[in-house]
Amino acid sequence: MPVRRPEQIRPRRLFLIGLLLTAFSLLLAAPAPAAQAPDATATPARGDAHMGMGVVAHDGQDGLPADTRATQTEGVDVASYQGNVAWPTLWNSGVRWAYNKASEGTYYTNPHFSQQYTGAHGVGMIRGAYHFATPDTTSGATQADYFVDHGGDWSDDGRTLPGVLDIEWNPYGDACFDKSPSAMVTWIRDFLNQYKARTGRQAVIYTATSWWNQCTGNYAGFSANPLWIAHYASTAGTLPAGWSTYTMWQYTSTGPTVGDHDRFNGAPARVQALANG
Repeated sequence: MPVRRPEQIRPRRLFLIGLLLTAFSLLLAAPAPAAQAPDATATPARGDAHMGMGVVAHDGQDGLPADTRATQTEGVDVASYQGNVAWPTLWNSGVRWAYNKASEGTYYTNPHFSQQYTGAHGVGMIRGAYHFATPDTTSGATQADYFVDHGGDWSDDGRTLPGVLDIEWNPYGDACFDKSPSAMVTWIRDFLNQYKARTGRQAVIYTATSWWNQCTGNYAGFSANPLWIAHYASTAGTLPAGWSTYTMWQYTSTGPTVGDHDRFNGAPARVQALANG
């Protein structure tokens, strides 16, 4: 077997080293994958719930709405799994308002809340906070206090939207949190009353019609609170009893940049009006 001289081996080694360096640089240059929402089919860890995580599993999805930006205003909602959000990208795409998860139950606060909340404000958006309700853990009034004390308060600054009660399918167990319709209505009422007592504002109710029918008996007594309906289709569909129109509509969980995209039922001046109270 012929023996290779050193001057024959060296170019081959340099070539292989060059290939490895090129491959490594390509890996570093590759964009990071988009944040993925927690798997709604699996039981998440406490605190991982977020707005709309049960919609597809329980209600499905059927298309997207037409472009209505002339009469409606694009928004987004975010939670901890999205981390540091690219707010300038969202602003440049036409998003003008945002809600950020602040709290859940009385045991969790979003570790990314500060960046998300102040980041949205920093690019010019009107923003607010939401609370993921867990009616099986503590009372409605107790959770309203926890929410207000951990990011859900309202400021009369023209840039802060009233807080949102996110009341939907329980990702940790029974869909209705082991409550009867009457007990659920009582829990929601206690939350709303305490939130208004603390902030002076009516909280927004985020829910899906099918959950509302199942878990409140389609109760019609909260029409004074703005409705944020979740329905992933070309229209917002049938609304829960008591509301003749919606204020906001979450229409997809697969939109650009952050996934959850929403429409405010009005031009930007109407978003401003809700912030002003």
